[in-house]
Amino acid sequence: MLVYTDNISNRLQYTANFIAKESGIEKIELTQDRNSFNSFSGPKINYSSKKIAETEFWLQPHSLLFESNIEEKVIQCFDFNGSKAFFKTEGDFQFDLFAATFYLLSRYEEYLPHSKDIYGRYAHENSIAFNEGFLNVPVINQWLILFVKSLKQKFPAFSLKEKVFKFLPTYDIDEAFAFKNKGLLRNAGAAVKDLVKGKVRNIATRVKVLSNKKEDPYDTFLRMDEFHQQFNLQPIYFFLLAATTGKYDKNISPKKKNLQSILQHHSKNYSIGIHPSWQSGDYSSLLKKEIETLETFTNKAVTISRQHYIRFTLPVTFRLLIEAGIKEDYSMGYGSINGFRASVASSFYWYDLEKDESTNLLLHPFCYMEANSFYEQKMSATEALEEMLHYLNEVKKVNGILITLWHNTFLGTDPMFKGWKEAYQQFIKEAIR
Repeated sequence: MLVYTDNISNRLQYTANFIAKESGIEKIELTQDRNSFNSFSGPKINYSSKKIAETEFWLQPHSLLFESNIEEKVIQCFDFNGSKAFFKTEGDFQFDLFAATFYLLSRYEEYLPHSKDIYGRYAHENSIAFNEGFLNVPVINQWLILFVKSLKQKFPAFSLKEKVFKFLPTYDIDEAFAFKNKGLLRNAGAAVKDLVKGKVRNIATRVKVLSNKKEDPYDTFLRMDEFHQQFNLQPIYFFLLAATTGKYDKNISPKKKNLQSILQHHSKNYSIGIHPSWQSGDYSSLLKKEIETLETFTNKAVTISRQHYIRFTLPVTFRLLIEAGIKEDYSMGYGSINGFRASVASSFYWYDLEKDESTNLLLHPFCYMEANSFYEQKMSATEALEEMLHYLNEVKKVNGILITLWHNTFLGTDPMFKGWKEAYQQFIKEAIR
């Protein structure tokens, strides 16, 4: 496919590459040569302010992709085939699909002045998707389906590669154990807190676990293995390996043999990545050390990651990941609400908006995390199952990639999470149908 434009910018090239991949178009070539565009006999898009040829698909542009600065934009959403769209223009499509897609994928709004949540993260309440009511749907994928339909009406012989739905379960291992391997002082301190809060059952369970009379509530790894084998799943695990514990870094020390054994087992059977500690967000030098720790115990290069607490700031965090050798990241989602942070159910390369250039860091967005349902949205396991099924259905509609985020803690025997393991199992059965 040939696209005419008055200006071949980095932003336009990046967006064209993404749209080609996600629409099943073999290649989108950009040109500024009107004669070449007019003589081209195949499907072609005119991405300029005025019509050029009779046989073209005219997509009138917004100015966004021809700019290099970052500034507040006037966003006015309108109803578009049952969804929402913005950057309304004239032409054969009702809005500038390229500019709107870039705005959402680049997370343009996260570079603008905004309020933070209690963890210092970009607050989802700032986002256009939340405020306009399309956070719970992959609106970019929906747009592309309608775009392809319009292209085929203009060019009936135009053939495209069909996409297929994919499901990828992922897990963050923030705490491998509830009680075991935490040492006398940590357990004693935690027991005192339980006593003050009247959690007598926790104290009894702790004693039984530490005396090997009961299984640790979070140690559910073997059952998870059986579950994955039963349903032929290939999940990804992300391990928190902070050298020292902290308020938000509660895993056991990576020096503990039991944790090392878990790392080695999972590296042989699954893809694993680093789960950078909260502390590494304050002291960037810790990131490389934690990656090196994981590589030491697994004897494998570590190139994938997901931020602990989904704590990241653009562009700083992603630049640090690239510098540390990370090639793929799974943090693109919210740690405060479920939904599509980048409004897409597809993987895409991170665009460094400040440098105004595409990068080689591949982002894999997740849309569902059970901790959001439980802690933030205060849902029961039954309500969470309904929410999960919503995201499953929405991603299936667009043949996208459904990435879910769970923790081993929810799948164990802790009474606080009663019913959540069963809800997850029921969801998996629906997801692999």
